[in-house]
Amino acid sequence: MRIALSQLTTGPEPEKNLGLIEEWTRRAADAGARVVVFPEASMACFGTPLAPLAEPLDGRWADGVREIAAATGTVVVAGMFTPAPEGRVANTLLATGPGVEASYDKIHLYDAFGFRESATVEPGSRIVTLDVDGVRLALATCYDVRFPELFRAHADAGALATLLAASWGAGPGKLDQWDLLVRARALDATLWVAAVDQAEPEHPKGTAPTGIGHSRVVGPDGTVRERAGAHPELLIAELDTDEVASVRERTSVLANRRQELWR
Repeated sequence: MRIALSQLTTGPEPEKNLGLIEEWTRRAADAGARVVVFPEASMACFGTPLAPLAEPLDGRWADGVREIAAATGTVVVAGMFTPAPEGRVANTLLATGPGVEASYDKIHLYDAFGFRESATVEPGSRIVTLDVDGVRLALATCYDVRFPELFRAHADAGALATLLAASWGAGPGKLDQWDLLVRARALDATLWVAAVDQAEPEHPKGTAPTGIGHSRVVGPDGTVRERAGAHPELLIAELDTDEVASVRERTSVLANRRQELWR
């Protein structure tokens, strides 16, 4: 399966960001990508008041993404914000395209490194997978990468790859952590991890997590197969889904789990 990771920088205006999604999706489709993955907060960057911008999954912005996916014949995964109770929002991944319609609300909220996502965001509570051309893919968002049990749950649900959309916070050691965590989650669950981050902004402001770039595709053996730098970049990768079975046969971490000890 050929996928594209669209490492771009979004701003505070949803309509302008939708234009970027259309431009980058067309580029990815021209390169033969079947799935095009955009970062967390593709609708509007962090550091923007989110509640006034949030729209339902049947709203104008999401419908715009659907039109782009339908016009290009691709499955598009993009981060947006949907309304939640008490004036908060859900940090949502929309996955849409021919034969595909799914959404995932970020489960683990980024209350770390001086940022408190839970002040404005309602956490999700369900694992989400989708099937594209007979291949099961799972969805995860940014801070989720620090929780190996989620990725193992993806594998238990039959996923061969996790699509991880992020807007990673900058800071000392954060790039090393990003690299380590993405590779570790692939090893934990012996599946592909395709991790797309927002590109590093030219003029970062404040403490909001606005991305550091360095998107990457990691194989089920934990090796990095494709990687981007810090700046905007379209990363094209081939996922050999048959490799998952061979790695799981050699490295039987899922089969060897003693889950009864941790319940």
